[in-house]
Amino acid sequence: MKILVTGGAGFIGSAVVRLAMERGHEVVNLDALTYAACLDNVASVADMPGYAFVQADICDAAALETVFKDHQPDAVMHLAAESHVDRSIDGPGAFIETNVMGTYTLLQAARSYWEGRGKPDTFRFHHISTDEVFGSLGDTGMFTEETPYDPRSPYSASKASSDHLVRAWAETYGLPVVLTNCSNNYGPYHFPEKLVPVVILNALAGKSIPVYGEGLNVRDWLYVEDHADALLLALQKGEVGRSYNIGGENEARNIDLVATICATLDRLRPADQPYADLISYVTDRPGHDLRYAIDPARIRTELGWRPSVTLEEGIEKTVKWYLDNEDWWRALQNRDGVGTRLGTKG
Repeated sequence: MKILVTGGAGFIGSAVVRLAMERGHEVVNLDALTYAACLDNVASVADMPGYAFVQADICDAAALETVFKDHQPDAVMHLAAESHVDRSIDGPGAFIETNVMGTYTLLQAARSYWEGRGKPDTFRFHHISTDEVFGSLGDTGMFTEETPYDPRSPYSASKASSDHLVRAWAETYGLPVVLTNCSNNYGPYHFPEKLVPVVILNALAGKSIPVYGEGLNVRDWLYVEDHADALLLALQKGEVGRSYNIGGENEARNIDLVATICATLDRLRPADQPYADLISYVTDRPGHDLRYAIDPARIRTELGWRPSVTLEEGIEKTVKWYLDNEDWWRALQNRDGVGTRLGTKG
């Protein structure tokens, strides 16, 4: 397939690009190269036949029209998004612009392209979203594809809006869409503002490791390369109009995840004191959802997919990657917001 990947220089998008190229697909990587994007993420495939990069914004209708016309993709995998909850608290406007208006603009461009080619049944618009659109769980229960939407942050509200737009374009115009909602990702090339890389890099620098509230918030952790595998499977085998929840089957409290990272660093890069001594509890994020958990029964039973990496294995692989790729993360240390606390304006 020739796949147009939006946001392909970001964390999850680049994992999709690398895996798609490895499996013999052609990829058109469209990315605006905003603060969290990094072309080094796709350097390993940049010179491979069948790969093309286009710097463009999904809010730019003219640019999108040109991309569809020039490259004529068989499918779209839409990952371009503002994704950091803390940033959405401080500046929600960018999230509405990119995640809502950008998705609308991309849908219109894809629809025009699809209709212009005679509405081929083989075309797919795969929208990649988050479990955060479902809101917050208590101590029990899990999100299914039928869980009502209940977004509680500007970020999750903007992603919920984009999900609704995609479904509306399917129902109103017949655009052949597939949707997926994933749990928290982690792994190589994770931009150093999210929890896992913050813990690793602060520990290595001997800095305080911030844990929000009491660290009791629970997330289901999904290794990014497992996620990329599930996304390509959903694109190729998923039923048109259907959504699939993708989870890691690895629930953990934030404090336990942080402790696991610290213990892994103690083994792989011992310091004078245990890294866990650097843990510091800080004021919680406004509206911090207590727990997310995904029931992945649909993708398991219908598509035969399960995650291959346990949380312990994934953390080990991730820590080793950061230890072995210091040049990558050092180059990002001066980017906007890295190393500073965001999301305190609520």
